[in-house]
Amino acid sequence: MSVDGGRDGRRRLVVIGGDAAGMSAASQARRMSGPEELEIVAFERGRFTSYSACGIPYWVGGDVPERDQLVARTPAEHRARGIDVRTRTEVVEIDVAGQRVRARDVDSGAESWTSYDGLVIGTGARPVRPDMPGVDAPGVHGVQTLDDGEALLDSLERAPGRRAVVVGAGYIGVEMAEALINRGFEVTVVNRGREPMSTLDPDMGRMVHGAMEGLGITMVNDAEVTRVLTGEDGRIRAVATEGAEYPADVVVLGIGVRPETSLARAAGLPVGAHGGLLTDLAMRVRGHGNIWAGGDCVEVLNLVSGQEQYVPLGTHANKHGQVIGTNAGGGYATFPGVVGTAVSKVCDLEIARTGLREKDAHRAGLRFETVTIESTSRAGYYPGASPMTVKMLAERGTGRLLGVQIVGREGAAKRVDIAAVALTARMTVQQMTSLDLGYAPPFSPVWDPVLVAARKATAKVRAGRP
Repeated sequence: MSVDGGRDGRRRLVVIGGDAAGMSAASQARRMSGPEELEIVAFERGRFTSYSACGIPYWVGGDVPERDQLVARTPAEHRARGIDVRTRTEVVEIDVAGQRVRARDVDSGAESWTSYDGLVIGTGARPVRPDMPGVDAPGVHGVQTLDDGEALLDSLERAPGRRAVVVGAGYIGVEMAEALINRGFEVTVVNRGREPMSTLDPDMGRMVHGAMEGLGITMVNDAEVTRVLTGEDGRIRAVATEGAEYPADVVVLGIGVRPETSLARAAGLPVGAHGGLLTDLAMRVRGHGNIWAGGDCVEVLNLVSGQEQYVPLGTHANKHGQVIGTNAGGGYATFPGVVGTAVSKVCDLEIARTGLREKDAHRAGLRFETVTIESTSRAGYYPGASPMTVKMLAERGTGRLLGVQIVGREGAAKRVDIAAVALTARMTVQQMTSLDLGYAPPFSPVWDPVLVAARKATAKVRAGRP
């Protein structure tokens, strides 16, 4: 086994993972320190770097025609900027005491050690793959990387029929269900929750349920897949729950993801209750001054609840990378936490949430009031005005905003950003009612739907005060 140790007196930063967090960190560190000061080596087990995993459902569904449109920067482009990117190379061991990593060439199997002065862990997440019979059969797909997307598209082309089952109805499941409908498949979604989109409260998820059925998707809620059934050729033919079977030529696992921290665990690095690495405000792994971690493999502080949370989103991963790269390159930056903002869509139905759901607030020990209002995206008399539902949570007594969920048509989802800013500023719902938001009939009613909800929440908080 070879050892890569020569650095000509330069510091060496080793990056594990070539997507959002890892390559953002590498790129920012390179901007902070020139090649004569800092050598940067990045290991990526796949073929691609710096791509949008969030865009894969839209590529599969045909909205994005070409795979390469999802790639922000290729390995060759990173190399041209002074970053030694080694694709198809998987790190299989971190030796913390020896400050080195062991990497294996995926194609040849050859292994070598590379020493580091600083280490960035950006190993991302892995799709949840339940331990059940048949889950590894041909035609069953998780969707996390561009390679996964290519494998799924190939499977769709080769499928003997046009029946697809999506297991799970979170962001991935809902988006993949729409993508498969766009590909001309008959789609059934099997979801163990009461309603799709468990990131929403069930009353809001019910509207998503209706929109999915409106697309022709068959929704099966309160059901859990127990096995994948295969035919004589070994390929899938159906999925089974305890009470029924659903024919399938293709199965997509949309159950969610878990932090990929097996390397970090084996190295003795600290992980939290959700399985993600624990870091400080500078994104350093706790207790290790020269090791940073970011992206889907870490836990983050929720600024509303004050608790650690697992939120695998590309927005956070890129911010983590910027902070890590600044610190690893000799500067100083911090990442304070998140409020939990996310948006998605089903056809033309936009879905948004930020802050806490009811069960999150209960778990945090908060007492709260909820209000739900119906409004429109534009002035009611203006052409194209469409209905919008806003749900708001406010802390009892103080009136502090705790969370907002929005479901509606065009113009609904991005309104959640108003609430995200208010949450970050720890505003009360009464303070929100005075926000000076833009108004014209083509864009909003005189009272924006978010402010209508804030007014109603203010009145309810006042009424509930002792």
